[in-house]
Amino acid sequence: MSFTEKAKNKVEQMAGAARERVGDMTDNERMRGEGASQESDARAKQAGQNVKDAGRNVKDSFTK
Repeated sequence: MSFTEKAKNKVEQMAGAARERVGDMTDNERMRGEGASQESDARAKQAGQNVKDAGRNVKDSFTK
């Protein structure tokens, strides 16, 4: 995973967390849910990238 992909995922995760907090403070259930969804989507993307990287590392270890 490149640095830019990691940074984008982290920014999206933090934006989701911020949106969720604002929803908590304003008692806006919709915003709270959207923030939680955005945060979990970013975590899922990051996990998928980690799996992809692990697969590449395994492949590289067999080709060396």
